[in-house]
Amino acid sequence: MLKRLLAVAFVVAAGFSGTSFAAGDAVKEYKHGHWHWTGPFGSYDKAQLQRGYQVYREVCSTCHSMKLVAFRHLGDPGAPFHLDACPAELGLPDTVDCSDPAANPIIKSLAADFTVTDGPDEAGDMFERPGLPSDYFPSPYANDAQAAAANGGAYPPDMSLLAKARHHGPDYIYSLLTGYPAENPEALEIAPGQYYNPYYPGDTASLVRPQFLDDEGHVLEDLIEEVTDPELYAGHGVIYGGAFKMAPPLVGDGQVTYEDGSPETIDQYAQDVTAFLMWAAEPKLDERKQTGGFVMAYLFIFAGVVYASYRQVWSNVAH
Repeated sequence: MLKRLLAVAFVVAAGFSGTSFAAGDAVKEYKHGHWHWTGPFGSYDKAQLQRGYQVYREVCSTCHSMKLVAFRHLGDPGAPFHLDACPAELGLPDTVDCSDPAANPIIKSLAADFTVTDGPDEAGDMFERPGLPSDYFPSPYANDAQAAAANGGAYPPDMSLLAKARHHGPDYIYSLLTGYPAENPEALEIAPGQYYNPYYPGDTASLVRPQFLDDEGHVLEDLIEEVTDPELYAGHGVIYGGAFKMAPPLVGDGQVTYEDGSPETIDQYAQDVTAFLMWAAEPKLDERKQTGGFVMAYLFIFAGVVYASYRQVWSNVAH
């Protein structure tokens, strides 16, 4: 009975797998960035987080919100702009505690760079003011409908938890940002206002041009393989990825100017902003790993004490 059920399950799974592949929803294997936070002893690279914030501010924030992140979060321990003490060159009084995000001069400056809608005032009207450390990142649009209208009908997702909300989130974001090809596959008809990307989980089968289909609507595998870049071809007439409405946000080297001398390339921008989004989605990662390290050390020592006690208690027992 068990063997029969396993056999049926295998056939069903194979059938779903075959259908999925034939439908053209194959996604190219994600690139793997060099992430400093991976592994049991990994931690965020503070300089990279600062560069990533810069890329988000100058490139991504024009379309994508981060509604769950407040400016004060940027000054928390382990955050991109945390200060242990006030910089001496600022000449701040000794009474100022720059380790407090609300008093951190960098956080104040970053928040003030944004315009926040507040109110109502005494007349009952809303008004705009510079941001404060206590404010959350404002959305670039007044509401979801306006956001969709400005982006061809597609609502740009909020980036607060994007790195955790997507499967293999950091690798997915990094691959997507660096994956736009110079030219679209010849066999695909990409509608105006849409953009092809081999890492986007779409359905390229619905985009195949009529001349690459036979009279019954089946793809002409040999012909598609002949005209498609091998890097974009999944096999069996299927082209990786899909099309969506996000234009390439990183358009060329030198788009963002770094002050620390880091390479100003699309690949570097993508890695940096991905690291920042990972921090936004899991800001306590470093603290969690430190706690885990203390716990493991305690358990190791405790195990040694228990074993030594066991040997001591039973040392005089005759065998």
